[in-house]
Amino acid sequence: MKVLAFGASNSKSSINKKLASYAAQQISDADISLIDLNDFEMPIFSEEREKESGIPALAHAFYNAIGEADVIVMSFAEHNGSYSSAYKNLFDWTSRIDMKVFQNKPVLMLSTSPGQSGAQSVLASAQASAPYFSATVIGALTLPSFFDNFDLEQGVVTNQQFNRDLLGILSNI
Repeated sequence: MKVLAFGASNSKSSINKKLASYAAQQISDADISLIDLNDFEMPIFSEEREKESGIPALAHAFYNAIGEADVIVMSFAEHNGSYSSAYKNLFDWTSRIDMKVFQNKPVLMLSTSPGQSGAQSVLASAQASAPYFSATVIGALTLPSFFDNFDLEQGVVTNQQFNRDLLGILSNI
């Protein structure tokens, strides 16, 4: 099973990328492609730029990576209650290729933050909009207080309830 995993952040030390990677590793017999949004940096989307230069090749590469995957695991960083600008820009460009960005793929949506809310606001927003972009959300989980619930040395979630919930969701794919 081909799994595309990423943190919806451009932080080089993204805790959301760590969480997405961990979750993807819990899928049996997974061939995991862990991508970094820094590899998809492009001009800020505008209709004028699209008319002048077309859709950037990196947006096509991201869309194709989704198309090649059997399952998508993504973890959202929350910036001021919403998506990170890096993710939003990539998403905006990609949606110009096809509004069905997620191509009816099963998507596990996650979020985490250093705080107690665990980026719940952005996760709720992503879940609410998912059907409009052809994402089949198989589950959505937030990990609050990342540094209290994730062992950075081992690369594992230590919160047992989160792990039970995660495995419960993944058992259905």
